[in-house]
Amino acid sequence: MPDAVNAEPPRYARAGDLHIAYRVVGDGPIDLVLVDQWFSNVDAMWEFPPLARLLTQLASFSRLIVFDKRGTGLSDPIAVDALPTIEEWIDDLRAVLDDAGSTRTALLSGIGASVMSLMFAATYPERTSSLVLVDGCARLAWADDYPSGQPVGALERQLEWIRAGWGKDGGTMAFLAPNLLLEHPVAEQYIRYERQSASPGMAKAMIGWLYEVDVRHVLPAISVPTLLLHHVEADRIAPIHGRYIAERIQGAQFVEIPGRENYTWAGDTAPMLAEIQEFLTGERPVAEPDRVLATVLFTDMVDSTRRAAELGDAGWRKLLAAHDQAIRSILERFRGREIKTTGDGFLATFDGPARAIRATIAIRGVLAAQGIAVRSGLHTGEVEIVGRDIAGIAVHIASRIGGLARPGEVLVSSTVKDLVAGSGIIFEARGAHALRGIEEEWRLFAASEPA
Repeated sequence: MPDAVNAEPPRYARAGDLHIAYRVVGDGPIDLVLVDQWFSNVDAMWEFPPLARLLTQLASFSRLIVFDKRGTGLSDPIAVDALPTIEEWIDDLRAVLDDAGSTRTALLSGIGASVMSLMFAATYPERTSSLVLVDGCARLAWADDYPSGQPVGALERQLEWIRAGWGKDGGTMAFLAPNLLLEHPVAEQYIRYERQSASPGMAKAMIGWLYEVDVRHVLPAISVPTLLLHHVEADRIAPIHGRYIAERIQGAQFVEIPGRENYTWAGDTAPMLAEIQEFLTGERPVAEPDRVLATVLFTDMVDSTRRAAELGDAGWRKLLAAHDQAIRSILERFRGREIKTTGDGFLATFDGPARAIRATIAIRGVLAAQGIAVRSGLHTGEVEIVGRDIAGIAVHIASRIGGLARPGEVLVSSTVKDLVAGSGIIFEARGAHALRGIEEEWRLFAASEPA
């Protein structure tokens, strides 16, 4: 967490009679205001790790301003049956920028809150240096002239989710990012953040408001440099919304980024942040390697080429689907992280070597029951996190060990064996081996559990 956040309490700007809470973090050369989602809490956002990481990265190249719209977070409450107009919410933003001394500001918005930034950029071009939208839309609801919008039935379901599940049972994740519900710590932290940001009544009212607002008419009036980023696999707020905006703002750029969740903080944010930083500063960030200690697993299906030829395309796809499902189920049970598939195998990591061995033995057993034999290799070492992938000498060693394993064998390095002393796992020596591309020889062992 940046020192500025630890040291300074939130500030308050006055928008009429209301107090609007905000923070300023970082001292970069450009002012950047984050108008993200429709609710927030400028204190609690730093306690939600994925969002805190995003804010810290944004503040590394900017003077970052975050604020709570009226009725949310630490700002003054308002009646749920008397929501402000979009112009009044823009007044909140203008009041914050005035109080922070920001005369010319880049705007960064995500999902529903993008309507505020679009309206602000059209109304105050002299105060807007740039506009960046992530999974943005100018209208959410379906219309005769906007068939890509959400149908009325979808709105009713989402409002029911909010009524019944806000701050529990998944909250907005249930319809914006259901896959994230499987990541239990993240889901629990985010649900807590929802509770700290808005009441259920306010959340329901604001989402209903978002389905009524339509700022398509202002798009041709926007003249500031504009970047539209959209997660390529997003289906709730699909890329077609971003393309619609880009086609109607002169000179706007549209870039698809990896991912499927309609949250700025979710998944691998590096590609998104690189695009934002380059657009705003002209300089693309140089990624510093993130290194962690991990146990790396490589699996490979035995005789896959022969089996594919015997089974034919349909049979092979069915076998491969069963193989993949079995491995993913075991990875989840043993807290493994899938890195990628290799056609007929998996690359995965674990945070503990004993857990990795037991998971690999379980994979072997489940697949053997389905008539599938695999060979597996394990090594523990420092790996470099590269987006969603991993790299480093430990990855190469695990790959080479997997290539030496016999059918049905769980082959591990001496490093793995030494780290699990006292675990009860049984090891059978397989001798010292020269691994291709690796200077020294490695002693290898076949791992098994007591009968």
